Amino acid sequence: MQHFYVWRFNKGKRWFAVAVVALFTATFLWLEWNGEFTVFSNKEPTAMSKGNANENNIALTFNISWGEERVDHILKRLKEEGVQATFFVSGEWAEKHPDIVEKITENKHELGMLGYRYKSYLDQDLETVSKDLRKAREVFDKLGYEDVKLLRPPSGHFNKEIIETAENMGYSVIHWNVNPHDWKNPGSNTIVDYVMKHTTNGDIILLHASDSVKQTAKALETILPGLKNKGFSFVSMTELINQAHASAELVE
Repeated sequence: MQHFYVWRFNKGKRWFAVAVVALFTATFLWLEWNGEFTVFSNKEPTAMSKGNANENNIALTFNISWGEERVDHILKRLKEEGVQATFFVSGEWAEKHPDIVEKITENKHELGMLGYRYKSYLDQDLETVSKDLRKAREVFDKLGYEDVKLLRPPSGHFNKEIIETAENMGYSVIHWNVNPHDWKNPGSNTIVDYVMKHTTNGDIILLHASDSVKQTAKALETILPGLKNKGFSFVSMTELINQAHASAELVE
C-alpha cells in the first residue's frame, strides 16, 4: 500500500510543482489529476483511511469483538438493501462463533481481522503484536479463511512500527474516516444524522456489530437507502482499495 501526500495548486504554480517533483523521480512517482498533484512513496508504512474521492464508492465496515445478539439484525438489514459490507472480527471471537463467521461470508460480505485478542497494540511490544497476528492467522486458517489479508488494529490504535509489522506479515492496515461512535448508543437518529452528513466519495464508515450496540441495526434502516439515494455505491474494502487512484494516507 502506498503513502501519499496531496497538494492543490492553481495553474500558475503547476510548473513549479513539476520541477520539484522531477528532483525526486528516483524514488517518487507523480500524477496530475484535475489540477491535483499526488506524490507516492513506497517507503512509508501506511494505513488506508479513505478511497478515491473522485468515485462515488464507499465502504461500510463493522467491528465485532464480543457477543452474538446484534449480528443477525444487522445482517438482515444489509440483505434487505442488497448492501455488501466488510466485517472485521477478532480471532478470539471467530473461534467462539464460527457459525456466525460462516453466515457473514455466506451473505457475500468480506472478512477482515482485528487481530486475535482485542487489546490495543500500542500497549504491547512488537513481538507480542506479531504473536497476536500469528495466532489470529492460525484461527482463520483453521476455519478455512486463508485469504484474510485486511487488518484493523484493535481500537484503531497503531503507529508506523505496528503498520510496518503488519505489512511485513502480508496485511493491509485499514482505518476509517467516518465514525458516528455507535457503540456509545447516542440514539439511532444521532447515528443516522452523523453518517448522512459526513459521508463523501471514497469514505470508509466505521460501525459495530458487537452486543454493545443497541441502535445500529435501527439506524441502518435509514442509512442504507439514504446513502443510496445520495448516489453512493457500497463496495467491499478490497474493491475500494483496487479502485482507488490515491487511496492510502498515514493516520497518526
